[in-house]
Amino acid sequence: MSTEKNLPSKNEIKAVYESYNAYLTEILSNITNVLAVALKLSSRPTFKKRVKSFKSYYKKVLRLKPGEAAVSKELVPLTDMMGIRVICAFLEDINLAIEQIGTLFHVVEVEHKGGQKFSEFGYESVHVLVQIPEECTPPLTDIYKDLKPLPKEAVCEIQIRTILQDAWAEVEHELIYKTEFTPLDIPLRRKLASLNASLSLADITFQEIRDYQNKLQREISERRNSFYAIADNLTSDGEEKKKSEDISRVTPFVQGTIDEMILNAIHAHNAGNLDEAVNIYSRIIEANPVPPEPVLAVIHKHRGMAYFALNKYEEAISDFDRSISYDPKAFRTYYYKGIVYSIVKKYEEAIDCFTESLKLNEFQAHTHYRRALSYFELGEFEKSMGDVNDALSLGIEEEEVQGLREKLVKKFGMGM
Repeated sequence: MSTEKNLPSKNEIKAVYESYNAYLTEILSNITNVLAVALKLSSRPTFKKRVKSFKSYYKKVLRLKPGEAAVSKELVPLTDMMGIRVICAFLEDINLAIEQIGTLFHVVEVEHKGGQKFSEFGYESVHVLVQIPEECTPPLTDIYKDLKPLPKEAVCEIQIRTILQDAWAEVEHELIYKTEFTPLDIPLRRKLASLNASLSLADITFQEIRDYQNKLQREISERRNSFYAIADNLTSDGEEKKKSEDISRVTPFVQGTIDEMILNAIHAHNAGNLDEAVNIYSRIIEANPVPPEPVLAVIHKHRGMAYFALNKYEEAISDFDRSISYDPKAFRTYYYKGIVYSIVKKYEEAIDCFTESLKLNEFQAHTHYRRALSYFELGEFEKSMGDVNDALSLGIEEEEVQGLREKLVKKFGMGM
């Protein structure tokens, strides 16, 4: 019994496939545009797209079972005929992308691919098959009028990889698949496996660093908000608000390092353990070898904020000065220093600090507002109103400046 597949000639298959090339390319571009607009990952992804070459397409058609190849005079809808690669920076982005793709398209299948055995060198990646949305399909008119609609089972394959996974895939393709080379030599196989493991470890390490940065940023944001809350209360009714809720604690990044000490110090700071925070900040400053100047600038700024929360204003100003000496362009440190001066009613010094901060970054609504408060205390009402107006133009909420503005209106109404 003959087992030959009842296929048309190669040229016939090629003519059919290539007649769809522009059509498939347009569909692919439309889907890529949807992804580019809608995907919100931790960093901006990049995209690669391709319609499968006829050579690769034909090889797969030849491998199909006889029944599957019966429609090859039209178009065999291979699952990887249209492919988009989403390349992201971090491992966390892969799951984010899968979830978001599920809200954008009808997902047919999600497959996790990658070599699991010693003899397999494929780097892990995720392949998501999605139905072709009607809105991404051009009408079969004009240049496409001779084409038949795509089969209902036609899909687009979206591959999701990190930058390192994509780099491995590209090199692996050149070394192995493109040359149809399968390494049998054990030392060579071990080298490839070692490279694969190194890249996997690098991806994991990058993600750990990213996690650490995110945790640190959340802690710093909490600490900054606490600083502002104390300042607002001391400049209003003199009563300090209840301390903010303790946010989730995290495991230190690397034991025994400055990174770990900084995170521990900010943990203590946010939790209200201010003496402990000051102690850790001081240990970092006094470390041997001495930390680099950018680190010292940050640590003195943080310790100054802790001293402020302890009502040790002179120590706070001293630390802010040291921070500025290491980083003269730190506009926020000038701002914090100005707040402390305004608390101790040294309004001229506060205005100088706020002015320096605005020289470094003029787009600070709250710095204008703080300077307006100091101008008001000195009786310079026109300058105060000018800063209030600048703060409003930069987007500060009207209710935040309402009290000061009403006081200024009264002053102007009384002829000052």
